[in-house]
Amino acid sequence: MPLEKPQDFGTNADASPNGDYCHYCFDQGSFTAPDVTMEGMLECCVQVMSAQGIMPAPEARKLMGGVLPKLARWAKP
Repeated sequence: MPLEKPQDFGTNADASPNGDYCHYCFDQGSFTAPDVTMEGMLECCVQVMSAQGIMPAPEARKLMGGVLPKLARWAKP
């Protein structure tokens, strides 16, 4: 999700904006779906992006497959 407007960002425990995650994924200092796997998040994102007409599912899958592994939540050291 593009993080462009203040309301797009998730929030830390102190209510400050979190620069790494959107409000759908991170709220009040914790992940909104703490047990979701990267594959589960990928499928959720693909479904939302295709349902909202943002892009076709194959294109969304390719995009998210490149983005999600780079997020700190799933990055491998």
